[in-house]
Amino acid sequence: MATSSSSSPLFLGFDLSTQQLKAAILDRSGSLIHESSVHFDRELPQLGTTNGALHGDLPGEVYCNVVVWIEALDLLMNKLKAAGVQFGDIVAISGAAQQHGSVYWDDAASPLLQKLDATQPLACQLVPEAFSTCKCPIWQDSSTTEECQIIEKELGGSHTVSNLTGSRAYERFTGAQIFKLYRKHRGIYDATGHISLISSFLASLFLCAIAPIEVSDASGMNLMDIETHKWSKEILEVCGGPTLRAKLGPEPVEGGTVMGTIGKWWVDRWGFKPSCIIAPFTGDNPSTVVSLSSHGDVILSLGTSTTLLISIPPSTSTPKRTITSHLLADPTDRDSFIAMLCYKNGALAREYVRDHHSSKDWSVFNKLVESTPTGNDGYMGFYFPLFEIIPQNVIGDFFFHNGELIPSFEDPKYHPRAILESQLLSIRSRIISILPKDSHPLKRLLLTGGSSANEVIRQMAADILHLDTYVAESKEGGTVGGALLAMFAWWKQQGGEGGLDELKKGLKSDGFKLVAKPDAERAEIYEDSVGLYRKCEHKVVELNANKGEEIEDDL
Repeated sequence: MATSSSSSPLFLGFDLSTQQLKAAILDRSGSLIHESSVHFDRELPQLGTTNGALHGDLPGEVYCNVVVWIEALDLLMNKLKAAGVQFGDIVAISGAAQQHGSVYWDDAASPLLQKLDATQPLACQLVPEAFSTCKCPIWQDSSTTEECQIIEKELGGSHTVSNLTGSRAYERFTGAQIFKLYRKHRGIYDATGHISLISSFLASLFLCAIAPIEVSDASGMNLMDIETHKWSKEILEVCGGPTLRAKLGPEPVEGGTVMGTIGKWWVDRWGFKPSCIIAPFTGDNPSTVVSLSSHGDVILSLGTSTTLLISIPPSTSTPKRTITSHLLADPTDRDSFIAMLCYKNGALAREYVRDHHSSKDWSVFNKLVESTPTGNDGYMGFYFPLFEIIPQNVIGDFFFHNGELIPSFEDPKYHPRAILESQLLSIRSRIISILPKDSHPLKRLLLTGGSSANEVIRQMAADILHLDTYVAESKEGGTVGGALLAMFAWWKQQGGEGGLDELKKGLKSDGFKLVAKPDAERAEIYEDSVGLYRKCEHKVVELNANKGEEIEDDL
């Protein structure tokens, strides 16, 4: 649907994900006015991406050429114009991007951005002249194991790095990627004038100047002190020597600020007003939190993998950091945090149980769950078809009865309930560990992903996590989150008081549907089961310890 010129201000949000670039426009009421997208593989086939990525010569190297993203932006702007979008009505722009990926500008970048010719598109004016390398490592890259090991050794171990930055050293995180460039491609590193995250790179294009890195996305770099929101001198020294601090630019910028107004190229070529503000662009996970939730909400994405995001409101103590969880700065509130858990064996493990113990049929699976009692008659099962992240590096199937290891269940009917209870109890036990002791109670559970349609899973999630459970009807979390961030910065500039939750109270309904409420009796049984679950998981970790991997119980 095209937008028409009106007195109502409009807010433009972008989402540069792995496979596509999307745009969404909201009006002042929060209604979605228009959305468009460019799919890299389909619409830019000449650039050779597969699922939005390219693979390097070394094992684990995954990157994208920066020209893909710039050409996609040129194409997307043409689509918005063809749809009748009135750019002059847009008063603020922000967005989100896939986390961890990095872009390497050279010293020519700033003057090139400042003198862009409005008669020409972006790509031909910036690529390759503005970059020290056009190869941008993305979150799928796993080629930096050696660098991660060095970082943790130099800093005093994985727990030290996690306590300082919010996460242990991860291959996909930006710090290790920069360190690899510093160690193995020093010529490119020395020629780099500035390093951006993908989110701040996109913001830089709109500012026509190098944008600072936003604080929540900076949390996924292993370079920022998670408590002070400032670059960590000791980690910067390890990852890039004495010059890295200057290449990163100023300290990470807080959300809700105005970085500047849109660059002249955008005014002259597309008709934006010079007063259109540019707010910090964040990462895709923080943007999803902005779009779907408020303080005290839990987002549980039940896809192939399982991702949990908790919007933790301010408290007097910082949430606990572990080597299997991530702690991010909140993108709109200086004193709040986002906790994130990522499980590799999500739907994959549930489908494994369905196929081996439920006749490959979800209806059979659900009936078996409903035929067994809460607590599964004391039977507990762990199912890891792939090496798991939480608990780290475990693999295989493990069965227990009343806390004692057994070779198998006496009746296969217990498997469907066992997989659901163990997966959800793992989440419940870690929520208890992570939240500060004085934290406000969590408010609601928001389910997304394919398995969120399963009514049996919905109810068990409500019972085990002891939260009213909703399904989010919107599927454009990252893009709408970007537009909301733009509105938030504009609202603050106009004198709005309070945080994002106050702004969202005045917007249209978020479109959540209540699908399950916790049963008090079942919830109490599960609350009492957390200790038994932890005992069994600890045994699973011990049994996997002989595989030669670093395995540590973080409960």
